[in-house]
Amino acid sequence: MSKILARPPMNSQLQPISGRSGLPLVGHALAYIRDPLALMQENWDRFGEVSWFSMVGRKWIAVLGPDACQEVLQNKDRAFVNSDGWSVLIGPFFHGGLMLLDSEEHLRHRRIMQQAFTRTRIEKSVDALNPAIDSALDAWSPTDEFRAYTALKTLTLDLATDIFMGGVEGSTESEISSVKKAFVDCVQAATSLIRYPVPGTRWKRGLDGRRVLEEFFRRYLPARRNLETDDLFSVLCHIESEAGQRFSDDEVIDHMIFLLMAAHDTSTITLSTMMQYLGQHPKWQDRCRAESLALATSTPSYADLDGLSSLDLVMKECLRLVSPVPVMARRAVRDTRVRGHFVPAGTYVSVAPHFTHHMAQYWPDPERFDPERFAENRREDKVHRYAWEPFGGGVHKCLGMHFAGAEIKAIMHHLLTRFDWNVDADYVAPLDFTSLPFPSDGQPVDLRRRYSPVR
Repeated sequence: MSKILARPPMNSQLQPISGRSGLPLVGHALAYIRDPLALMQENWDRFGEVSWFSMVGRKWIAVLGPDACQEVLQNKDRAFVNSDGWSVLIGPFFHGGLMLLDSEEHLRHRRIMQQAFTRTRIEKSVDALNPAIDSALDAWSPTDEFRAYTALKTLTLDLATDIFMGGVEGSTESEISSVKKAFVDCVQAATSLIRYPVPGTRWKRGLDGRRVLEEFFRRYLPARRNLETDDLFSVLCHIESEAGQRFSDDEVIDHMIFLLMAAHDTSTITLSTMMQYLGQHPKWQDRCRAESLALATSTPSYADLDGLSSLDLVMKECLRLVSPVPVMARRAVRDTRVRGHFVPAGTYVSVAPHFTHHMAQYWPDPERFDPERFAENRREDKVHRYAWEPFGGGVHKCLGMHFAGAEIKAIMHHLLTRFDWNVDADYVAPLDFTSLPFPSDGQPVDLRRRYSPVR
């Protein structure tokens, strides 16, 4: 039975938002974890672009479709904030990250952070990534039912700690292992149903993990302040905006914790999806491999990776099929409107690019793997400015998206030149949406080594 979220002011032409509360206490949390697309589709069919639903004791507005998403993400009247929205989900673990800042504070941090993701710095990161990827893949043991997601998650986390932290001279293997575990605990805590520090719960492990990370970075930060190198930890300690603004020690620590999470988790999801679909579509795998082999190098430059056009099409299609960040959180700080509906101050808002990416109105046969959608002669992503939005939009659009693309292409280049793999054509990944989506079976592929890698 549908209910009204809140009545618009008297004499207002705005419509009230209809929705449903779901199960007692948990609301629609279990339905979302089980199949978010089905939940969103049901809301769309019953209520349209804007509706409300409950999630673990809070009412959220579901913003569906590119028009509604654009209105919230562009945020022209500045009625929506990131901080209060994301803080409910990940604030205790990733506070201070760029995604959780707003207004002038966000602008100041973004202007400084932009200096960490210039083309020159990304080029240097790619140069460092290549030997690290090569070394990591040497340890892979090809077999049937190889758990690709599990291996890729280890790989991207290793790359994040090596490239972003520069190895952190003097740290022990035990320390690095505890750091990696702390990152995983923080990510998994974000959608914990029990949101109190009860021993044994995800929430408590996440809070403990945050403390481990803060202590680790604070211990090594003075050395990074005194040592200017190309790793991100050092870069954040030294970069400054054009106006001469720099990050404080606390800000460096907050950004490191957030960026390390963002750099490995979302990339892992996209790489895993790409391995699945390339394994199910061998013609595309061969096409991508041919372009990589034509480079005749195991150390492709950033410019080389830019030229892997088929791989770029596959990456974009996989970002559409499985959005690494399925929803984006906001909160209204004053009464406002979305698509003619009244949104009262204090309302939590869930912007859902994952749903837009599967709308048949914009993507013909949306569940079919078809990278040519993004080819110049079709460009289905251009039918609406917000038809394809895996990196968000507006002033909070992902600052690291070019680095992420380079990392993903670099890893895929090495995989394609080293291995062949197959995935059963009928395989459907059992995605777990408890936090960010991941295949709960570890993503099995039949992996075979090709030749000695190109050197």
